[in-house]
Amino acid sequence: MKPKVELLSSRCLLPLSRWTPGARLALLAGSAVVLTTSCKKAAPPPPPPPIVQVLTVTATNVPLTAEFIGQLDSPQNVEVRARVEAFVDKVLFTEGTEVKEGDPLFKLDDKPYKERLAATQGVLAQAKASLKKYEADVARLTPLAEKKAIPQQDLDNALASVEIGKADVVSAQARVESAQLDLDYCDVRVPIGLTAGLIGAKQVSVGSLVGKGEPTLLATISTMQPIWFYCAISEVDYLHAERRVRESGRTLRDVPLKLFKADGAEHPHAGKWVFVDRAVDVTTGTLRARAEFANVQTANNWVLRPGMFARARIELKTEKDSILVPQRAVQELQGKSFVWVVGEGDKAAQRPVKVGAEIGGDVIVLEGLKAGERLIVEGVQKVRDGSPVQPKTAAQMAEAAAQAAKEAEARQAEAKQGKEGKAGHGKE
Repeated sequence: MKPKVELLSSRCLLPLSRWTPGARLALLAGSAVVLTTSCKKAAPPPPPPPIVQVLTVTATNVPLTAEFIGQLDSPQNVEVRARVEAFVDKVLFTEGTEVKEGDPLFKLDDKPYKERLAATQGVLAQAKASLKKYEADVARLTPLAEKKAIPQQDLDNALASVEIGKADVVSAQARVESAQLDLDYCDVRVPIGLTAGLIGAKQVSVGSLVGKGEPTLLATISTMQPIWFYCAISEVDYLHAERRVRESGRTLRDVPLKLFKADGAEHPHAGKWVFVDRAVDVTTGTLRARAEFANVQTANNWVLRPGMFARARIELKTEKDSILVPQRAVQELQGKSFVWVVGEGDKAAQRPVKVGAEIGGDVIVLEGLKAGERLIVEGVQKVRDGSPVQPKTAAQMAEAAAQAAKEAEARQAEAKQGKEGKAGHGKE
């Protein structure tokens, strides 16, 4: 390079036409080098390794559970219905409160039934009077017939009249009892045998005609203690649960149940299975099962109500020294499962694994991972096999995010102060 510059400087005063061919070539080469050197930009620095969130794998005892979705129901749902045709005169209970055996609920118009009872009682009295007369006739005619003073047929007729009179009395007595029963049905009370229950909304109002043609539903009473949980268990889930429980030396009825309400809160009392149906429903492939839980009453209010949806969880078995990882860290490709780990030199590596049961948002890894390894749980889309990464824990990521937010807030405050300062100078 230096000889070319000297040649150029020594001949710069001569016209280009008098330059030798070698000098011209040297001039062109030097110009190209100068132009190439001046136009070429410096290469940008390589990007930093991507930041990924990692989790240190630990071994722990993992309880294997099964969950079933079902609905709550009462052991007794008693429908109170009108047994006679009448108008509703009074409603004698408060909706949504607890009632006990024999408590009055409705008062129906009983005036027609009182009249009918009085009429049947009159017929009964008449039948009894006739029977008494027939018996007197028999008593009078019997000695006469023995003396042959009257025909035997007269005594036989009197004896037949007595039997007819007795039948009339029985029939009249039955009509009286029926009329009395209808009259009693006008006084609607909590059924006998229902010690206590929660009554729902009334289905009729004062003045409504009930019992015409069919027993009208007036209200429904449900017992609240205990509460039943019904669910449909698939055939596969039932066989899986039965096998797991049997491996632990127990039966399904021995394993306690936990109940979770629709809002996710856990019921404080454990329950137990009390019924599993005899056969699988061939249309759905499920078994109907029932569990029993103690209900909770607070301030005259029952927490669990019939019709609520809930989840029942049963602990099948405890797997010892298991590797439990977040399910989002496991990727599936062509039927195989993979995870990303951070090895020596903070380099990412893809690892095939064998997964087991799912527990909530986590999954058990049976093969491919061991305790102490660093598992990538966030940012796997940014890594390549063998490429370096910046591993950070969840706490470090949160701390970095908080620091970035603090710095951004400080920059906003400085920018705001600068704008206010310019506005102040403008006013001056």
